Amino acid sequence: MEETKDVSKKSVAIKYGIIGALISIIVFVVQDFAGIAGNPDTSWIATVLSIVIYAGIIFVAQNDYKKNGDGHLNYGEGLGLGTLLSLVSSVISSIFTYIYVSFINPTFIENIRQTQIQALEEQGMTDAQIEQSMGVMEAMSGPTAMLIFGILGGVFFGFIVSLIVTAFTKKSRPEFE
Repeated sequence: MEETKDVSKKSVAIKYGIIGALISIIVFVVQDFAGIAGNPDTSWIATVLSIVIYAGIIFVAQNDYKKNGDGHLNYGEGLGLGTLLSLVSSVISSIFTYIYVSFINPTFIENIRQTQIQALEEQGMTDAQIEQSMGVMEAMSGPTAMLIFGILGGVFFGFIVSLIVTAFTKKSRPEFE
């Protein structure tokens, strides 16, 4: 009888969720120090980078789970692992963001606001249109809103990425062993 290693999805998700959070925090801080956080001209780069990083972390985590487990990963297990990993990562990075924008760099939100106003002016919007747009943005950009949307968005985003990555990493168990 073949000996199987005991590895839990939870332990793998926590390990790689922490790694994902640390990478996310580093990217966030670098963007802030470089002055590109919230800039519409460069935000697509951050989005693409986030997708690649999350997909890579989920891919590595799922392969680690297979390697240290029984060598198999069905679609549901992969999706659950990736989503749990995203939850761990989102909670940690969102708490960091909350602390960062509340206490470490309280001017962060105002800097983003000014960048957004400048971009809207360059698009030719009137002052009334800019004011209306900024009202919506301000309602969703406070530290508490960033915390909530960071967690919810991170889990949703991680779920979608997990759907795709798991299609490539799944390895079903044979029906009769």
